[in-house]
Amino acid sequence: MKQAIVVRTDLGMGDGKLAAQVAHASLKAYENAGPDAQQGWKQGGQKKVVLKASGEAELQELADEARRERLPNALIRDAGHTQLDPGTVTALAVGPAEENLVDRVTGELSLL
Repeated sequence: MKQAIVVRTDLGMGDGKLAAQVAHASLKAYENAGPDAQQGWKQGGQKKVVLKASGEAELQELADEARRERLPNALIRDAGHTQLDPGTVTALAVGPAEENLVDRVTGELSLL
């Protein structure tokens, strides 16, 4: 079991902002997963990878692909209280799910 969190590199988010967006995405996708996926991921050590995307269009394409694959996912839009405009798409989490299924969507991306 694995979860992949993909963040935009074009926004120039500070380290703290980026970390918060990764956390939002991870938790929301976990909440969107079924109980079997949640339990399996927790028992397996909650494996995560953080990957990079060039912009919003790439995140939207990945989210569409995750939905087609019926994988738990969460596309995060910022509230706009600090560095970004409200509604800015910042991150996408795919999974938790079987590693090979997550890799169908995110396997070509580079690590952050």
